[in-house]
Amino acid sequence: MTERTQKRKFPDDGRSSAANSPTRFRSLNPDRDRQRCLGDEAGTSRDSSNGSSSQASSTVYKLSAGEGQHVIAERGRRPVRNLQDLGLAIRQTMAHVKDKKTGTSGDPVKLLTNLFGLGLPSQWHLYQYHVDFNPALASMRLKSALLYSHGDILGTARAFDGAILFLSRKLQNKVTELTSTTKNGEVVKITVTMTSTLMPGSPVCIQFFHVLFKKVFKFLNMYQVGRNYFCPSNPVEIPQHKLSLWPGFSVAVTPLERQITLSADVSHKVLRNETVLDSMNEMYYRMPKERFTDACEKEFLGMVVLTRYNNKTYRVDDIDWSTKPTDKFLKKDGSHISYVEYYKQQYNLELTDLSQPMLVSSLKAKKNEACDSPRVVHLLPELSYLTGLSSRALTDFRLMKDLSLETQLNPERRQKRLQTLAENIQESREASAELAKWGLRLENQLSITGRVIPPEKICLRDGICQPASAADWSRDTRSGRIIHAKPLSSWLLLFSHRNGDVAEQLVQCLMKVGDGMGFSIDNPKIVQVEDGPVSFLRALQRNVNPDLQLVFCILPSQSKDNYDSIKKYLSLEQPVPSQCVQSRTLNRQNMLMSVATKIAMQIVCKTGGELWAVEIPLKSLMVIGIDVNKDAINKSQSVVGFVASTNSTLTRWFSQCMIQKTSTDFADCLKVCMKGAIEKWQKSNNALPGRIIVYRDGVGDGQLQMLLDYEIPQFLGFFKESRPAYRYDFFLISQNARQGTVNPTYYNVLYDTNGLRPDHLQRLTYKMCHLYYNWPGVIRVPAPCQYAHKLTFLVGQSIHREPRIELSDTLFYL
Repeated sequence: MTERTQKRKFPDDGRSSAANSPTRFRSLNPDRDRQRCLGDEAGTSRDSSNGSSSQASSTVYKLSAGEGQHVIAERGRRPVRNLQDLGLAIRQTMAHVKDKKTGTSGDPVKLLTNLFGLGLPSQWHLYQYHVDFNPALASMRLKSALLYSHGDILGTARAFDGAILFLSRKLQNKVTELTSTTKNGEVVKITVTMTSTLMPGSPVCIQFFHVLFKKVFKFLNMYQVGRNYFCPSNPVEIPQHKLSLWPGFSVAVTPLERQITLSADVSHKVLRNETVLDSMNEMYYRMPKERFTDACEKEFLGMVVLTRYNNKTYRVDDIDWSTKPTDKFLKKDGSHISYVEYYKQQYNLELTDLSQPMLVSSLKAKKNEACDSPRVVHLLPELSYLTGLSSRALTDFRLMKDLSLETQLNPERRQKRLQTLAENIQESREASAELAKWGLRLENQLSITGRVIPPEKICLRDGICQPASAADWSRDTRSGRIIHAKPLSSWLLLFSHRNGDVAEQLVQCLMKVGDGMGFSIDNPKIVQVEDGPVSFLRALQRNVNPDLQLVFCILPSQSKDNYDSIKKYLSLEQPVPSQCVQSRTLNRQNMLMSVATKIAMQIVCKTGGELWAVEIPLKSLMVIGIDVNKDAINKSQSVVGFVASTNSTLTRWFSQCMIQKTSTDFADCLKVCMKGAIEKWQKSNNALPGRIIVYRDGVGDGQLQMLLDYEIPQFLGFFKESRPAYRYDFFLISQNARQGTVNPTYYNVLYDTNGLRPDHLQRLTYKMCHLYYNWPGVIRVPAPCQYAHKLTFLVGQSIHREPRIELSDTLFYL
């Protein structure tokens, strides 16, 4: 403990809280991949659409929808289709995919998946029983002991949760009567009644397999954190950043076609080698004392911490400033003990700071436990280690680069880790015996044959180019001119006094790069503002008028409040497209031309222009992207983004955002959005679209049935027709990664009256991944999905209201 820490005494705010104690490897776990892309802060921000490992999901309705479900559990989601989705494999109603759902184009390639076969006997079943005790017993331990004493009848393969019993063998009678005697001599009658014979692919069986593998990983001395399993005994240290990584895996048992598989993917738990107390001390000495408690609560509430004495994680729900380590709490045996004494006796840990507050974490009620009041636990900041990365760390380029070297594994390293996992399970006597007694065995990884789709050509105004790499065609198209750009003749440039030189250089660079791409840029109206937080907003109120094509703001800092106020005003009060760039981005002189190029491309999009296209063989085709996100401030409402193409080349878009007074992930405004999109298409093309394909992003596990029942009928209701539903699926790797291993996106086709062959839909989906104008390369989801995501993100994070309809013809949210 440092000398200044010893002198520090935490404030007491008077609050209290109750205390109680030769193949290519590809993963079939598609998570939302990331790569450096263009954002509103051009040249520095990231779009969650491309690159290597890391976010959410996509579905195809045809009317048509693709779903990149299985999200890496680093983001809190399991890489598995929810059990509610298992009954939706009903493509037999569709003539064109009834016999075969795979495509044919492209060159075959051998792929090794991250799926391990689970070997089962041909007639394997799981038998489910209901167990009653007479007299009734409350103790789960006693129930299990009495029931398991009849091992000669039940066998060794058994699982019991207090009411339901699973066995690997079928008992002779449907109802089996057993009798046991407690240590006190009380006779207990046990009635075991058979309720179900379960097939391996049934939802209950899949749940059972998950419980079984939870036990297997416990035998491997791996700890469950959230839904992942980690090995704390073999950490990866990153000492230069005071970080540790626990290597681990996200796993799930899932049916694949006609077999049961174990899906495993590499995961990491990021731990900071600093405690909450360390962080509190640092905050205490760098800010005014009157702001300390509020700052701590803002920083730590909602954070997950790890207590290394028991390797458990807890969510911080409150900070109890009135309780100290010297205070006593009530133990289960009725005695009282201080926190200092407890940790010394239980874990042989000496506490050094006796004035620290307590972290409060709410615990979930245990199964079958009646609880009148919330169960909470008090944690010592001194013993609670921070997990994850702070917002400051996320902007540290060197830290993120060093971290990615350990977390973004190339295919060879990733495959080696998976092989090691399989070997550990097979070589562990306890783990392999646990599987064997249920008749299971872990088999080899599955290999499949995929197809490398032919590369797409990029269409520009004055020709067509074939990029050397689909990952980034900016160099290939540098000499070409964009398809269409409106001259920028009326625009406003705002900047603080100290950024005058930077602003002048930026305008010159914009004019230069604009001329090369066929985008004419005139001099802007210049307004200099003070550095104060409200100065930009006041300048906008005085200078913005409806005739402006664009408002450009050079921001002196990363202040979110300043950014939000600008976006709100220019999206709600005076609907004018806007571009915000931080001054530090423009201070790198050697990068200014490159940054200016990216900014110019964004301005083209925001003012109604078109950058590039790909060849679309289907004529009169409308493509729609939908995403739903939560509002960052008002958690009780959702933000629906709806983006639809308005021309046959799929280069112009109609964007609409609706706010729902509900926290559901489903859209209830699709008729209204569809009406606006059809009217816009008809106005632009003097006809109705011949086909409509809908890509629905942001779909969570187990939500496919809700899409069929709730969202698709809204489209059908608009067109006043009703057709039978179906489902088939495919995986697509559209993006490239410079580091790590690419994860595929998983698409579910939920409704189709177009009759497109699978090969055509897959090729079209791949084409759509080329049309996201914020990145000159392919991304992992179709462009309208990413547009919808950007739209909902802007509204949900900054605007919190529906943008004015005047902006709907532009990609103002890029």
